[in-house]
Amino acid sequence: MLDLEFMRLAFAAGAIVGVLAPTVGFFLVQREMNLIGDGIGHVAFAGVAAGYLLGVSPVWTALGAAILGALGIEWLRARRGAAGDQALAIVFYTGIAGGVVLISAAGALNANLFAYLFGSILTVSPSDLPIIAGLGLGALLLVAVLLRSLVAVSLDEEGARVAGLPVSALNALVSVLAALTIGVSMRIVGILLIAALMVLPVIAASRIAWSMRSTILLGMGIGLGSVLAGITIAYYADLPPGGTTVLVAAATVLAAECWSVLRG
Repeated sequence: MLDLEFMRLAFAAGAIVGVLAPTVGFFLVQREMNLIGDGIGHVAFAGVAAGYLLGVSPVWTALGAAILGALGIEWLRARRGAAGDQALAIVFYTGIAGGVVLISAAGALNANLFAYLFGSILTVSPSDLPIIAGLGLGALLLVAVLLRSLVAVSLDEEGARVAGLPVSALNALVSVLAALTIGVSMRIVGILLIAALMVLPVIAASRIAWSMRSTILLGMGIGLGSVLAGITIAYYADLPPGGTTVLVAAATVLAAECWSVLRG
């Protein structure tokens, strides 16, 4: 399997995605915004469609649309008094409707589109890997530097505000990191499935972890293992890598639940 260049590229990119997605997902789970990835993913779908319509790389248009969608969700939630689920619903339905219209206008309902939506190990090129690595490692470094502040805002937003932390900016940063994760991950997992990889490893980790730090680290380990196992199974069983990866992550949640019950 590793004699093939596209598989080596897929594993390298998948390793970055597997670590980054649960790291960002931890803060979404703590804020009880588990579905924000779905909302941003549907806006990214509109970005992919815009890329086909304009004749430019769908990766960059999807990333730009995802960041705008993430900022829009946070603005609606924080500045207009809309609840988190209401803000998600507005962006969710607008994104999917816009994507359908743009795809129809571009006449791009083909196999290439489905590779972005559900992931394809064949779409990672040698020129893509440095970009994925740079964006992914940059996001992880940013989280490491701001970890204490991000955790404070996620666990107790009002307490963080009283302590003088820039709560609005940190919330916006988490949303932008979620958008960046979706843009980086669309080649491996797909923009419609990456939200699951952001949330499921964190849920599994929370069932067996003994502290907040262990939850983050276990989530990263489970996410990495899910991606690598998913790609391997997909290769030998001729299955879609995105769906296989998410199913592996879901299986870890079930296993963690069983372990938690037995331990209890």
